[in-house]
Amino acid sequence: MSQTDRPSPEALLRAAAQEGRGRLKIFLGAAPGVGKTWEMLSDGRQRRESGVDVVIGVVETHGRRETEALVEGHEIITRRSVDHVGHSLGEMDIDALLERRPQLALVDELAHTNAPGSRHPKRYQDVLELLDAGIDVYSTLNIQHVESLNDVVASFTRVRVRETVPDSVLEQAEIEVVDIPPDELIERLKDGKVYIPHEATRALGHFFSKSNLTALRELALRRAAQAVDAQMLEHVRAHALAGNFAAGERIVVAVSEHGHAGGLVRAGKRLADALKAPWTAVHIETARDRAYTDDERRQLADNLALASRLGASTASIPATGAFEGLRDFAREARATQIVLGKSERSWWFEWRHGSVVDRLVREVGEVAIHVLPAGESPGPSHRPQRLALPGAWGDPDDYLWSLLMVAAMTVLGRLLLQVIDLSNISLLYLVPVMFAAATFSLRAGLFAGIASSLAYNFFFLPPTGTLTVSNPENVISILVLLGVAIVTSQFAARVRAQANLAGSSSRQNAALAGFSRQLTAVATGDELMQAICADIARLLDVRTALLLPSTNGPDLQAAFPPEDRLGQIELAAAQWAIDNEQPAGRGSTTLTASDWLFHPLRTSRGVLGVLGIARQDAGEPIRSDQMPLLMSLLDQASIALDRMALQKENLEARAIGERDRLRSALLSSVSHDLRTPLTTILTAAQQMKAHPSPDLAETIETEAQRLNRFVANLLDMARIEAGALPMKVEPTDLFDAVASAAHDTRISLQGHKVVVDIPADIPLVRVDPVLLHHCLINLLDNAGRYANAGTPITIRGRRLPDALLLSVIDEGPGILPGEERRVFETFTRLQGSDRVRHGTGLGLAIVKGFAEAMGLSVEAANNHDPHGACFTIRLPEALLLTQIDSGDVP
Repeated sequence: MSQTDRPSPEALLRAAAQEGRGRLKIFLGAAPGVGKTWEMLSDGRQRRESGVDVVIGVVETHGRRETEALVEGHEIITRRSVDHVGHSLGEMDIDALLERRPQLALVDELAHTNAPGSRHPKRYQDVLELLDAGIDVYSTLNIQHVESLNDVVASFTRVRVRETVPDSVLEQAEIEVVDIPPDELIERLKDGKVYIPHEATRALGHFFSKSNLTALRELALRRAAQAVDAQMLEHVRAHALAGNFAAGERIVVAVSEHGHAGGLVRAGKRLADALKAPWTAVHIETARDRAYTDDERRQLADNLALASRLGASTASIPATGAFEGLRDFAREARATQIVLGKSERSWWFEWRHGSVVDRLVREVGEVAIHVLPAGESPGPSHRPQRLALPGAWGDPDDYLWSLLMVAAMTVLGRLLLQVIDLSNISLLYLVPVMFAAATFSLRAGLFAGIASSLAYNFFFLPPTGTLTVSNPENVISILVLLGVAIVTSQFAARVRAQANLAGSSSRQNAALAGFSRQLTAVATGDELMQAICADIARLLDVRTALLLPSTNGPDLQAAFPPEDRLGQIELAAAQWAIDNEQPAGRGSTTLTASDWLFHPLRTSRGVLGVLGIARQDAGEPIRSDQMPLLMSLLDQASIALDRMALQKENLEARAIGERDRLRSALLSSVSHDLRTPLTTILTAAQQMKAHPSPDLAETIETEAQRLNRFVANLLDMARIEAGALPMKVEPTDLFDAVASAAHDTRISLQGHKVVVDIPADIPLVRVDPVLLHHCLINLLDNAGRYANAGTPITIRGRRLPDALLLSVIDEGPGILPGEERRVFETFTRLQGSDRVRHGTGLGLAIVKGFAEAMGLSVEAANNHDPHGACFTIRLPEALLLTQIDSGDVP
């Protein structure tokens, strides 16, 4: 079974990856106002009426009455309010959608940029998260927002769209084109159905001209056709269906190391432009590639680079022969037309192997084949043609061993001459012929065949001792020996070529797998960039340098060897590669004076940086046979750098969100917990002026202490966040520490009996007594707030084999199940837990921060007998003093 007769493993893997994910459908339009949202809502209503659970995640009606009418009847997820520069912005609530988990979500304007502080910067990233959760999504998109068409649209509309969606999103989506003629859209614009009259007049004079709308319409239809074609090919490959299935043309151009191959590339470009078809330039790697000169390798790289600049996809495919590789690639790509040059090989090769064109016509009959003559061009285009026989002259030792085996068979034949017939002696000479042909090369096999025939003739055929053949029948034996040598060598050469290709492919796959594992294992950006440089330098035997863009130009981040530094011409080439997203430097067509070749590291978000490559001997940076491996390594490196950048941005976004949450909670807490005691103090002070009373003085003292504790908690939390906790560790008696904390919280504990259950023989502990005191007063204050009136509060100490537990137990409502960890988060207040509404949400966070600073841990749990909450500080065995040294006594 050939490669094209079985399902593509890559296609099957991609299909398997889609299992369990939601399906995305994009309503694609040429411009605003064509009715994308209306069509999406209409489709959604039909799905809802057929029994599908449909909700609206976000829809922009823009005040259009007919669109607003379609919204009625749909369940709408309330938008999340985001504060930005003093304004409240409504964004899609992705968490609410994930919790609701509908079958289908309607999400308008896929290219929308979310407000700062949102989970994802782009709405299409929200959609991808919904798809990962198994939710189907309908969305809308205008063609000018497609990443790959951004420059094309700007070239004729003179409008640069900043919000774009990567092409990879469209490639996994079902696309429905929403299309109306330009004249009808212009009439809608004039009638005020797209923009308000003032904006409509301005739009008609700029973006919404008929020429622009016609061009945008063509782009939308063509991009949709490409997406459908790609999805059809994916299905065909996954199911190993025969045929081209071509609604449109697909062109493959065969590129060689000859200079005139540039003419083939340009002809392929002209053909692709005329047919409006995608095209691919492919080079078939065979055993002949190993014999290329440096000039031929350079010419091949130039030809492939030319094809890439002209817009072609490029590929370099290993194969046992040019015909086999081109045939299999054309079948895999489902090509409809092949462009190749007229063969310059000798008539001998064409006679033995058959014309590539003739064989393509016979075996790939559904494909149109264009054979162009080899034109004159500069460069090594017409080098003398070598006889294209497998192998080379080989090692002289090969011929020596072949001759020795022939001699050994001659000696053995002389010994057996009295035992077996002369006719059977010739069979012995098949052994060295087959061995030499299979082990060494065709020429070694031919040499063994000739030597065997001469030895057989000289030593065994009468008259012996001469090379005369008296019996014509003996000529057959000589011809058989030569025939066996040729046939065996051909089979051996083919097996060796296949083994070499398999070995090369295996080594390349192993290198890529190892490179990917190496990049996955690193934890920091600096380590990642150094690993990229080191691994690529090792795999390709080159020097490498990785540069990232900055305000001062390309900034060298990593290099291998590390001491490499770059000159001004190299930095200029790197900057050009970043700006133009094309290779620059030696081996390219730009700034060739540089000793380095710079390749951009491209992702869907643009160029992240460039990788520079140079040879130790100042030769060509990369050989043509290494180019596929380099491209794969660059793709892996780009993905790894993009992943690291996204992780960094995600951490920064989380940090910003956490700071915003803390700031909001702090302002809320200050507005309540600071204002309330101040109001009470002011009221009591005013009343004392008229009617002095001890009760009012006590009220002022109580509220002042509450204020003092609140301010102290804020300062303590700031010290924890800043990591500035001065530690003074000394032996501490837990009983004394508990008694001191209970005394300082006596007002909070009024109405409760404090029960201290600490064994008398419990050891001293090595902690900071001040921090431990803060932990205990916050736990006791928390217990006093939530314990039921008149119930006791127990402070219990227990010794375990490896630790000491100190618990504060109350008899209150306890903690909601599953919230035991969250009660220690800053500014967290839980209903029905040991938090009260007027609490700051700082007390237990301070307990956790101080405990961890001393090497302790704290846990929260529910107490069942009696019911309530139990907060336990765990002191490890290492902090316990089982015996007191003199140095431990203060």
